[in-house]
Amino acid sequence: MDETDPMFAPEVVGPTIDFLAPLAADGALEFAVGNGRIALPLAERGVRVHGVDIAPDVLEQLHAKQQGGRVTTTLGDYTTTTVDGSFSLVYLVWNSLSNVTTQAGQVDAFRNAAAHLEPGGRFVVELFVPQLRRLPPGQDFVPFDVTPEHLGFDEYDVLTQRLVSHHYSPGRGGYGAGEFRYAWPSELDLMARLAGLTLTERWAGWRREPFTAESDSHVSVWTLG
Repeated sequence: MDETDPMFAPEVVGPTIDFLAPLAADGALEFAVGNGRIALPLAERGVRVHGVDIAPDVLEQLHAKQQGGRVTTTLGDYTTTTVDGSFSLVYLVWNSLSNVTTQAGQVDAFRNAAAHLEPGGRFVVELFVPQLRRLPPGQDFVPFDVTPEHLGFDEYDVLTQRLVSHHYSPGRGGYGAGEFRYAWPSELDLMARLAGLTLTERWAGWRREPFTAESDSHVSVWTLG
């Protein structure tokens, strides 16, 4: 993902930074930091930011884009990798928690977040809500984007809570797919409790839109202690 991706648009990044910055007075730790889509503008707000990512190439991209080393990084799996110090904020954005494809791994992510938080610190997660209500009887696929430029279908396995996201882009490389594990907000709340965290906020988006039964994503905030 690069700056041409819609996720880099100011109307996407801006509200995210506005939400996170006030929670990061004593520094922020980003799990799955990638190439700095959120970490770099957050650091420009004066926040001390450290990022963890499992992919060395994207960390190289991050460091190539910044000046002065405002964002420091650690190479590793964010479910188990530890870094020095504590933070008032740990965050995980844009469905990255679903890249961990086991329940045990997702529980580890919550525990690792809590281990890096100071008392009263927050763990913030942005994640999609499973769209199982849209599955026709006997079917496994839910279309989420159907345009001449892109066809997107999620293939659900309701026994394992796995899904495969299929993408067909005739003008941009043809076919691609990714495997994920979906989790309901209530399941995440239980993971949080196991880690000593308590839900304090849940919104449908970064602009604090109300979360309802019709919401297809959520931004949740759990607090330590």
